[in-house]
Amino acid sequence: MVTIKEIAKAVGVSSATVSRVLNYDPALSISPAKRQAIIETAEALNYETPRNRNKANGQAAPSLLTKLVIVHFLEPSDEIADPYYVGVRLGIETRCRELKTEIVKIFHSDALPEASLLESASGVIVIGKHSNDEIEWLQQYAPQIVFADFDPRMDQIDSVLSDMGIATLKILESLKASGYRRIGFIGSHEKLNGTVTPFGESRCAAYIDWQKRNGTFDADLLALADCSSGQSLRLDTGYRLAGGLLALKDRPDVIVTSNDNMAIGTYRAIQEVGLSIPDDIGVISFNDIPVAQFLTPPLTTVRIHGEHIGEVAVDLLLERLSGRAYGKQVRIATELVHRGSCRNAMES
Repeated sequence: MVTIKEIAKAVGVSSATVSRVLNYDPALSISPAKRQAIIETAEALNYETPRNRNKANGQAAPSLLTKLVIVHFLEPSDEIADPYYVGVRLGIETRCRELKTEIVKIFHSDALPEASLLESASGVIVIGKHSNDEIEWLQQYAPQIVFADFDPRMDQIDSVLSDMGIATLKILESLKASGYRRIGFIGSHEKLNGTVTPFGESRCAAYIDWQKRNGTFDADLLALADCSSGQSLRLDTGYRLAGGLLALKDRPDVIVTSNDNMAIGTYRAIQEVGLSIPDDIGVISFNDIPVAQFLTPPLTTVRIHGEHIGEVAVDLLLERLSGRAYGKQVRIATELVHRGSCRNAMES
């Protein structure tokens, strides 16, 4: 049986290049002559891909991913409180069930996981933000790593996420087109590598930059949580921060919250002071968790496809196991879902 390695030796290229040509990888940069040489050599040697050989035998192709470890940045109770991250994990697990892959889940704790768990797996998917020290430790023991919902900005590490900066600009431009002028923001600072970066969280940074470019920045409209410990984007945090914005003499006419949980807390704060959504003040958010559509009024929010992020993370891992030797960072597009919690210029 002819192998990819034999074809690569005959043509004078790497096995990874042969694999990508025979699997019609559109991202591969290779001369037409070299591509043709690989195809003709494969045909001359009667090469068949493993998938085609298995189809001919009436069998499904065996998965290269026999065991997967999921390393989560949240504790189980925190994940349950944020359905978005449940969606990311379920996307991973659904894809793995299709592949008949064994899954081991490791949630956040004060201690690092057992190195043997990582070493015994085909690969590891890491959900959420991790420090450089944690990433270095993971690289030491994990055979292959993909990050989901976080980009460690290391060229050789695969990652998949949605760009929250772009999503924030989508929200702000929509609000501006809908006639809103005093746009408040509820979120948090950035915490990574044990250091808090004031105003560094991507949604917050995009909000400040957009407001300054439009000449409308007002520091009073910015309400940020202390992220020195634990999860900061909770319902009770949104409730507390919204209360501060509503107490302003010149309060905002719409509030952007960093996630739907904070929006729910904001709803409560608005209702307690006797204001109406959206007649007196609008609310808009991120994530589109299941309860968002059942609030009164239903919440306008950016839909982040958490399950797709999880699915693509598994596919990136499979690509690595199939021979891809370069890093790949994938961005999953978001979708602004207009409901009843703020005005919509498209419906005017």
